[in-house]
Amino acid sequence: MKKLSLALIIIVVGGVLLAAIERIFPEEQTVQIDEHTGELKREYISPTRIVWTEHGDNISNIEYLLREGNGQADLTNSHICVVKSTSTEHPAILLDFGRELHGGLQIVTGMPADHTPVRIRVRYGESASEAMCEIDGRNGATNDHAIRDFETTLPWLGKIELGNSGFRFVRIDLLDDNRELHLKEVRAISIMRDLKYRGTFECNDERLNQIWQTGARTVHLNMQEYLWDGIKRDRLVWMGDMHPEVMTISHVFGQNEVVPKSLDLLKSVTPLPNWMNTMYTYSLWWIIVQRDWYHFHGDNQYLENQRDYLVGLLDILLTKRIDENGYETSGGGFLDWPSNANQPAMKAGTQALMMMAIKAGGELCAYLGEEAMATRCQERYAKMEEVAPKIVEQYFRETEHPTAPGSKQAASLMALAGILDAEKANADVLTVEGARGFSTFYGYYMLQAMAKAGDYEGAMQVIRDFWGAMLDMGATSFWEDFNIDWLPNAARIDELVPEGKKDIHGDFGDYCYKGFRHSLCHGWASGPTAWLSRHVLGVEVVEP
Repeated sequence: MKKLSLALIIIVVGGVLLAAIERIFPEEQTVQIDEHTGELKREYISPTRIVWTEHGDNISNIEYLLREGNGQADLTNSHICVVKSTSTEHPAILLDFGRELHGGLQIVTGMPADHTPVRIRVRYGESASEAMCEIDGRNGATNDHAIRDFETTLPWLGKIELGNSGFRFVRIDLLDDNRELHLKEVRAISIMRDLKYRGTFECNDERLNQIWQTGARTVHLNMQEYLWDGIKRDRLVWMGDMHPEVMTISHVFGQNEVVPKSLDLLKSVTPLPNWMNTMYTYSLWWIIVQRDWYHFHGDNQYLENQRDYLVGLLDILLTKRIDENGYETSGGGFLDWPSNANQPAMKAGTQALMMMAIKAGGELCAYLGEEAMATRCQERYAKMEEVAPKIVEQYFRETEHPTAPGSKQAASLMALAGILDAEKANADVLTVEGARGFSTFYGYYMLQAMAKAGDYEGAMQVIRDFWGAMLDMGATSFWEDFNIDWLPNAARIDELVPEGKKDIHGDFGDYCYKGFRHSLCHGWASGPTAWLSRHVLGVEVVEP
């Protein structure tokens, strides 16, 4: 029976918790954990369908573009898609590669009579409508971070590789007048780390299975040279955003270099007393991520390397950011965008986040033998606990409507910090109107708070309703933001928007992600993957 149990846990958890398993079954054979970093791998992918054409009568043999290619031009000039322009008609093609990808485009050409290079325009889109739009300064479409809309020239009887972004759809326009373009192949170049999914999840609810897998793949797409938050636009390392991603990586891929590499990058570019990503609360997340990464992987040497920065950061927080009575002094820092306009929620949430960071910092100092700082953290945490009832009372008094934007964010943090009873947070705030008021980033903490309240069924229903709704709209990765209120009369992202329908990509979004600027592959949205692995599978890390 012991051997069977061990085998089942290894299959399901995928090596993440093997050290704990060895203590449970000391007489069993030791299983070595291989530190798997995963090299960036290039894979060429043919389109799965032709979504749309313009001046289609001037395009012949377009179906050849759906064939599996080999990336090689040849002299037979067979199986060629021929695109012809006139002085007034310039054909265009919209291709669907079937799923969100990170990388670029490879085009292999044939040999028309004219050897002159041919000018084309290429547009990438995470949605079909994004690939069809113009960068007009109003619809959110942009070439920020990654070039997504550009002109280039194609060689005669050759091959070219173009661009580097996040996309699923590509539109190609023939720009020159009275020219003939021979397309042998148009293939996406997928660039991802070659990683084994060491953790898996499967249950009797296929919708939950698909959500788990989509969250895992969303983070996988963002595990490039560093851990990015989005492959289309936010090709940056954001500290707060990393926490749900790190939890997903720990449950799915185990120990991977991209996490410490990204943590160290932010540390190196943020000398104290500066705040990571210029935001005070994001330095708090650095402490929490360090604690959780250590709990999952027990890398003592890596933790030792954080000693000086950790102690220095904690000293700044205890000296300048928490008063002697236990109140966080900033008056409210950034949590997530949907809660940004709710100042009472921001204030209460920041107090709770500070408590979580100070507790995590104290634990790390205890592991490091920094007893003086560990004691300071414990004493200040106790002061913060003393004022907790006033924080909660003020939050409910100032937040008149429990479903106001941001209140679920603050309530979840207060429940996780232990200053608001989890069952009260769940009943009075988190379950009000179901998935309405959830967000992709802080949805993870809302789910965590629901689990702390014992409401696993309610949390799973929110996962089905909120994250599942993105799948219903054609998503193959989870989005930077999503709102249940966007759904009525909205078209799927994998179709051109019919007359009278809303464009769920171009017509919505807020703050820095309005319209087509909105990222449809954001690692912070992967929370259900980590949550399902922990709370449905039922295996937790209890010590490093």
